Amino acid sequence: MFTRAVRKQSKIRLALMGPAGSGKTYSALQIAKGLGGRIAMIDTERGSGALYSHLVDFDVAELTPPFSPQKYIEAIQEAENVNYDVLIIDSLSHAWAGPGGILDIHDRVSKVTRNSFTAWREVTPDHNRLVDAMLGCACHVLVTLRTKTAYEVVSEGGKTKVAKIGLAPQQREGLEYEFTLVFDMSIEGHVASATKDRTSLFDGNYFTPTAESGIQILEWLHSGRDMLANCVPHTGCNAPLNAHGKSENMPQSLNKKLKDLGLEAHAEDYCAYLCRRYGIASVESLKGDQLSEQVNLLSQCKMREEKRLQLVNILNQYANAA
Repeated sequence: MFTRAVRKQSKIRLALMGPAGSGKTYSALQIAKGLGGRIAMIDTERGSGALYSHLVDFDVAELTPPFSPQKYIEAIQEAENVNYDVLIIDSLSHAWAGPGGILDIHDRVSKVTRNSFTAWREVTPDHNRLVDAMLGCACHVLVTLRTKTAYEVVSEGGKTKVAKIGLAPQQREGLEYEFTLVFDMSIEGHVASATKDRTSLFDGNYFTPTAESGIQILEWLHSGRDMLANCVPHTGCNAPLNAHGKSENMPQSLNKKLKDLGLEAHAEDYCAYLCRRYGIASVESLKGDQLSEQVNLLSQCKMREEKRLQLVNILNQYANAA
């Protein structure tokens, strides 16, 4: 019944919480850039996400009122259907407190039933379906959450000033516990702190989210079972150790990535790695999600020299085993 617990590869579920102007959208896009792959955004902020189109290429779907949970669910499913790698929901708060959101639906049901408690029994399943859609999504999911804003007098450098602070997120209480990572964004300097961190990457740190943050998260995700670095030839492996002349059939996207890395001479070794990594006879058998994973990994090698050297070491082992 019980088996040894092993952390497997997975997709990130990350929430960025903060008041208006704290840099949630900007930070989400920076992290998505580091995660790599095709990025989609569900924009409920009247097209404000497009203002950051210079940061990274991404596609956007603008949601307009009413912000019903079902609208969000349909957009999430569409992102899955067209195989996006990263989905940003900016913002999830509208599904709760926006026009046509959960609170609006609750108010309408309360007027009919004349019982607020009974109304929640009617509305909660809608909210749960939205949460399930996010958690079960095949993409990395980054969401922004508005926080209620308050002001307090603080002392800084011997002087007092009025500062804007964020309080609880505008969403159902406890929602943040559904995420792997929760960043609390500050209005001052767009500095983030992790209020929940199952990765232990950011716990106790104050930092400005960048593409490097996304790379760190991706490396943690890939460090689960079946990590690229653990996939090296060894005695007794039944999978092919070379590509047997199949490198010319490698997808163009991977060929280009190898060339950009200066590793085109390792094409045969890379094909051997792909065959053993996925248990396939030739690179022509790569599935869409496998191809996407490799494009992401090679992109990380381009951005970080240590990752490139790690790949070179793996490919050299395949060359020696051939």
